[in-house]
Amino acid sequence: MQVVIMGCGRVGSSLAMAMQKRGHDVAIIDRDPSAFVRLSPDFAGRTITGVGFDREILVKAGIEHADAFAAVSSGDNSNIISARVARETFDVERVVARIYDAKRAEVYERLGIPTVATVPWTTERFVSALGETTTMEWRDPSGSLAIAQIDVDESWIGISVARFQEQTGARVVFLSRVGRPVLPDAKTVVQQDDVIYGAVMLDNLKNARGLAAKPFTQNESG
Repeated sequence: MQVVIMGCGRVGSSLAMAMQKRGHDVAIIDRDPSAFVRLSPDFAGRTITGVGFDREILVKAGIEHADAFAAVSSGDNSNIISARVARETFDVERVVARIYDAKRAEVYERLGIPTVATVPWTTERFVSALGETTTMEWRDPSGSLAIAQIDVDESWIGISVARFQEQTGARVVFLSRVGRPVLPDAKTVVQQDDVIYGAVMLDNLKNARGLAAKPFTQNESG
């Protein structure tokens, strides 16, 4: 996967290294060339000095062929502008923006641009949002149980949490709905753009994700 990152602060540099370790081609943009010293000496990607929402700079970074774009500078406005340019001008499939203002985050979630707040596990959240489905938010000390994001096919919209759990074997811990957490009960139904976080045994994680990614049919409900 080809990834372009805007912002080489603590999060951006960490994200660049995390994506490189996963075998991806990474380009990172920052208006301050001294910011690139945050990157590990092992960084093999490209560094581009300039404004991250400037189209020429984005093209230089390879945005025309990018599979994913992350805007992680220190400014909400810069992040959302560059994210929208990546999505709307260059048709990048996976776009995510770092947003400090929670109210703004809700608006951009509705526009279809995932946002990540400034929390300790920001880097892993970005890795997950950019399509790394092996990412786990938490693992128990024994290493046998995980809480992980589980992406679902759109046909699961309107299906109850109870039915989801029966079909996948994953216990729904919480939902992220328009940027806010929801603690579901058995009757809660999956809505458009919900992000599901489930507790699941590690040996069943791949299977649970595979089932959730397939279309739900009445035949599966028994």
